[in-house]
Amino acid sequence: MAEKISVSVMCGDYKKLGEQLEKINDFTDEYHFDFMDGHYVPNITLNFDMIKSLREVASKPINVHLMVTNPEDYIERLINLGVDSISFHLDTIRNQAFRVINEVKDNDIKVGIVLNPAEREVSLQYLFDVIDRVTVMTVDPGFAGQKFIPQMLSKIKNLKSIREDNNYNYEIEVDGSVNQGTIDQLIVAGVDIYILGNSGFFSLGADLDEAIENTKKYICFK
Repeated sequence: MAEKISVSVMCGDYKKLGEQLEKINDFTDEYHFDFMDGHYVPNITLNFDMIKSLREVASKPINVHLMVTNPEDYIERLINLGVDSISFHLDTIRNQAFRVINEVKDNDIKVGIVLNPAEREVSLQYLFDVIDRVTVMTVDPGFAGQKFIPQMLSKIKNLKSIREDNNYNYEIEVDGSVNQGTIDQLIVAGVDIYILGNSGFFSLGADLDEAIENTKKYICFK
């Protein structure tokens, strides 16, 4: 599968997100929107109105990552906003996984499942053939700037082996501390989608143009 970049909108400058997205459009392959409810994780960030307003300037697909306790409360509005994919934490839909997945896919929206660092890839055994991506959290969810958890590299490798051995079609995405210090290990492990936030993108230049150029220098496939 072709490798992709997904820029985390949460890490941008909220005062000029529209302007930033217009510049990032030619660089990124998709946009990553985190929804945090202040309950599943302590932070609260982003909302429906922000997606609605930025949809006009974002020319690449939008993936929504729901770090929320009750993801079903968000699905209908996200469908109406025309997002391209929605990713759920496994522990928030475990008892209704197939019903929730089918509701989203019936609206021609792709579905992802997010695995927290302490969750094993085997827990997706019955979902691998119905999901479009698996997101491996390489930090605990909810806070930017955490230290990369190296044990997640073996999880990524296992997910790649499972996909190849069974002819599954899900993409493997990584979320958390993707930067110059981790990119080589992640490429070797077999990641398909790299979510870039502050340490791997926005902080790499005095302005956004410089950040884009410096990011291209360490990501060999851009």
